[in-house]
Amino acid sequence: MEPPHLITLQAVLDGLDVLLSQKEHPRRCKLQVLDLRNTGQNFWSIWSGYMDHMYSSSLTAPVPEDRSRTKQPLAPLEVFIEMNLKEWAMDEFLTYLMRWAEQRKGSIHLCCKKLKIFGMPVENIMKVLSMVQLDCIQDVEVNQNWHLSSLATFAPLLGQMSNVQRLILSASKEQEQHVVVQFTSQFLKLHHLRDLYLESPFFLSGRLDQMLRCLMSPLDNLTITHCLLTESDLTHLSQCPRISQLKGLDLSGITLADFSPELLQVLLEQVADTLQVLDLNQCEIMDSQIEAILPALSHCSQLRSISMCGNLLSMAAMEKLLRHTSGLPRLSQEFYPAPLESNSSQAVLSEERLAQLRAELLEILRDLGRPRTIWLNSIFFASYGYNEYSHLEIIEYIPA
Repeated sequence: MEPPHLITLQAVLDGLDVLLSQKEHPRRCKLQVLDLRNTGQNFWSIWSGYMDHMYSSSLTAPVPEDRSRTKQPLAPLEVFIEMNLKEWAMDEFLTYLMRWAEQRKGSIHLCCKKLKIFGMPVENIMKVLSMVQLDCIQDVEVNQNWHLSSLATFAPLLGQMSNVQRLILSASKEQEQHVVVQFTSQFLKLHHLRDLYLESPFFLSGRLDQMLRCLMSPLDNLTITHCLLTESDLTHLSQCPRISQLKGLDLSGITLADFSPELLQVLLEQVADTLQVLDLNQCEIMDSQIEAILPALSHCSQLRSISMCGNLLSMAAMEKLLRHTSGLPRLSQEFYPAPLESNSSQAVLSEERLAQLRAELLEILRDLGRPRTIWLNSIFFASYGYNEYSHLEIIEYIPA
């Protein structure tokens, strides 16, 4: 139902009540799942087994053959829903469904694969999630800056989401040690976590090792952005065995200027065999860091995308970077800052200076001798929150 239609929902649930009121069900009645999610045009392919995200045991297990020809006890019905918890209260569709489910706890299991939280108070979230089979949840997105007290309240629920594969969390700037331990210890229960995205996790500054020790499975993607990490944090990250198979690494907004240049080199060496996407935007990376990581970067044979917008690189460092990555066979997306020599009192490069830069970079690409397209970020004085990809100039070389 798109958009959700309350009267239609009421009619469906009234019909289900007739079935649920029976202590036994007829031999031919095999209803196991009610799916109320917005599947769009993919509905039939999902239920034909083509969509890999539908692998609940109830959906993949075959229905037992009825050999006794007697009536069987009615198993709990699984009701699948989408949960987008916004603002202060749920919409009338979800409110009605939750009330219906609460009155029938023994007859149904309320299941949710994807949970998104935007702005709802944690007390309301706790009430809603008390009705849900938490081990069904595979994808969690919390897009609000919680105080650590709210994070501490939510943490035990996160630990019960034992099948979570993807976690996105925007966190607060507070740093209370007992809350950090309470939150990071929940990762010990997340044996299937593959993708971890942490936006502004200031509470992990100086304590990143506490979380890394609790990771139970190798990560595919790791994002830690716009916070203050220490040199010891980066050291622990580069030594963590759970990141050795990373496909995506994003450290945008992490200041690296004061760290030993070799730390970033060691980190890239750890992930060189598998890394496909590398984002190091606004890290205050300078020539010394670039010099250190070039050998490791040139061995990232699976790399498809690299982004270094908002950093402080000279034209000499840019040229070395382009030359060391020219042999990477899969690299197709490259985003770089305008070189330091282009900096002026203006926030954006002038057309004249941009034309000069384009000519210089085209000459480098021509000398390297292979087709290549790069994007140049032409804005200076960027601050947190700006879009690194809003002022891009394309520079493309195609051999004649």
